[in-house]
Amino acid sequence: MNTQIAGIHAPDTRLARDATELAREVSDPYLFHHVMRSYYFGELAARQRGGLGCDSELLYLSVVLHDLGLTERFAGPERFEVDGANAARAFLVDRGLPRDKASLVWDAIALHSSLGIASHKEPEVAVAHLGISMDYGGVGLEALPRGAIEEILRAYPRLDMKREFRRVLCGVVEQKPHTAVGNFLSDFGRRYVPGFQPVDTSALLEGAPFDS
Repeated sequence: MNTQIAGIHAPDTRLARDATELAREVSDPYLFHHVMRSYYFGELAARQRGGLGCDSELLYLSVVLHDLGLTERFAGPERFEVDGANAARAFLVDRGLPRDKASLVWDAIALHSSLGIASHKEPEVAVAHLGISMDYGGVGLEALPRGAIEEILRAYPRLDMKREFRRVLCGVVEQKPHTAVGNFLSDFGRRYVPGFQPVDTSALLEGAPFDS
């Protein structure tokens, strides 16, 4: 793997290499390319903001492993972000990463799709969210140098990302509709999944078994 792209040197530690190989092994190619692009976008964005005090290895581990919950091996009964966070934490602790650092990676993965929350957490959590958002929806991408964006895209092409990601996310809604509550999965359910009925959280308040 080329660890230097767009002037960014990805961590080349044993743990980083193991995480990369795990992500590559369990992910469809488009998904592996997504996590890699997200890392480089996040690092570029962080550098433009003065680095934000990130631990580069923890950031890399967080982003490269952030979609394990969308893979066949690690999909479970929880929200896919939590399934992925649980799998990543177990993988990293098993390889000797201290629990406090593994817990930070857990937070970054569990919160990576949480608008308005992740950006207020530790730098690694915030930058992971930023890089992933850039690759998912182009959020803030205009702030990065065009040449760097093109270099990242050449190294890790999108491989029909929009269609493939939509297919997988709709599959999550169909298989685990209880996890499409209060998050962006409900948007995919309403738009693409026939018969999907999102939970109306306002009805929970109105139906609570109290007098007022």
